[in-house]
Amino acid sequence: MLYGIVVFPEKHVQDLANNWRRRHDPHYSAIPAHLTIREEEEWNDDELQLAVAHLERVTSTIQAFSIHFNRVSTFYPVNHVLYLALQDTALIQKLHEEVSSGPLTIAAPKYVFTPHLTIGQQLSADELHDLYGNLRMQSIDFSSKIDRVHLLYQTDNGSWTAYQSFLLRG
Repeated sequence: MLYGIVVFPEKHVQDLANNWRRRHDPHYSAIPAHLTIREEEEWNDDELQLAVAHLERVTSTIQAFSIHFNRVSTFYPVNHVLYLALQDTALIQKLHEEVSSGPLTIAAPKYVFTPHLTIGQQLSADELHDLYGNLRMQSIDFSSKIDRVHLLYQTDNGSWTAYQSFLLRG
């Protein structure tokens, strides 16, 4: 089964992101607006139990924190993705590093980890440039508390649902 690890921003940030995701993200109905902490991976039952134990340990040492979204950005030309970017990525980077250690070490990551909240993907180049041109002129100023990490799994219909949530309790 496919598993992934994410954090969900507070509802006001999800609502803002979903205004754009509804039209520009084909995964809108499969998963709520989120920041991926560790990419999806196929795990068997033993690997899942190791991951759960590891997440229990990691989240016991990290305190809840706030993040601040301050602009729209893109991964163009590597990917036709638009996203809400963070003013300071240090705390999410630290969470990613801690989660992606031990039994969850990523041997060969597909991408350099860039904390973000996707608002559009699989866009044509013209659509990406048009949307990015419009959105980058808008004022983005949203903060969100991050106080838990979610271990998700993909269901048979392609949507993602929580397997377990872990409070940051450091």
